[in-house]
Amino acid sequence: MDWRRNRFVVLAVLSLLVTLTNGATVISAEESLSLRAPLNEEPVIGVLAQEMSYSLAAKYEEDYESYIAASYVKFVEGAGARVVPVWINKPREYYENILPNLNGILLPGGATWFNQSNGYADAGRHIYDVAEEINVQGGYFPLWGTCLGFELLTYLAANGDEHRAHCSSNNQALPLDFKPDFRKSRMFAETPDDIVEILASEAVTANFHQFCVTEQNLTAYGLDREWRVMSTNLDWNGFEFISTIEHKFLPFYGIQFHPEKNIYEWVQNKNISHTPNAVKAAQYFADFFVNEARKSGHRFQSEDDIDRHVIYNYPVSFTGLKKSSFEQCYLFEGNVDYRQSIETAKGPGGSGGAIAQRYVERRKKKCNKQKSPDFC
Repeated sequence: MDWRRNRFVVLAVLSLLVTLTNGATVISAEESLSLRAPLNEEPVIGVLAQEMSYSLAAKYEEDYESYIAASYVKFVEGAGARVVPVWINKPREYYENILPNLNGILLPGGATWFNQSNGYADAGRHIYDVAEEINVQGGYFPLWGTCLGFELLTYLAANGDEHRAHCSSNNQALPLDFKPDFRKSRMFAETPDDIVEILASEAVTANFHQFCVTEQNLTAYGLDREWRVMSTNLDWNGFEFISTIEHKFLPFYGIQFHPEKNIYEWVQNKNISHTPNAVKAAQYFADFFVNEARKSGHRFQSEDDIDRHVIYNYPVSFTGLKKSSFEQCYLFEGNVDYRQSIETAKGPGGSGGAIAQRYVERRKKKCNKQKSPDFC
């Protein structure tokens, strides 16, 4: 059976099959996801790159095509996983080949449009389809969307129909307004009571978005059949939007706020809480996602293969020095085959640092040319 042509049938059958009876114990769809998953103590998670934003591109003369904010990398690493950058502007075969080596993918927030050819959304489409296929066929592969990544998940689930509403929740710190049944979700089923209390009573979630997904949107596009809403919030104008969501049958999760900012971003004059409670609550989401990734049995063929892919191969830039909203970013040129460059560097006599060395040499030239501390 072609599962893509019978997507709703397959998911419905999956839901029925996993409602099993074991003696007097009824196993829910959510619980069955954990039961069919192995444990992996060395998870490797992909973080999707995205097009350079206008503001970030304006700060650099180099021909950078894409970037990853370092706070997302730290978010994953701080919970015990390694990170592999996942590129945009690649054919479907690339994503079909890379996902079986990874244990999950994080779709980060940012500032890009979904209609840009071969960009963030097109890569997301391939990732979503491949991840869905892996899970439906009995594997385990979680997706995590933060802010724009959350919006992308619902956009892809709606088959690319634009269903987001305009809203005003930029620079807004909020507590979560939990639904009465939020504990029935996988995301919050085992959340410690003190974390729930922090999230429900303190303004610790950092919101920076001009688009929102509403419960009315989900119903209008039939997404409420597959997606569970755990919490909502109100923007500056009192407009209600969804703040946490998860797929009912697949390990796909989305949050509209930015927990990575509570721990790793230090832009001044922003409503980003750095209190101990804010950091504690933010860390919960990182731990949850990485624990989901530990249920994936995917592995690279060898440690050498991991070494050729991990984010450690690439230099990180102090973008905060240029008044970026991100303290640090990984900036990627568009005309470089990074995998090939790394493999060449790792060959006989190679050091594995060819890309970083080229970056250092470029910065030295700029330092000598411009005599600027930004490049020295």
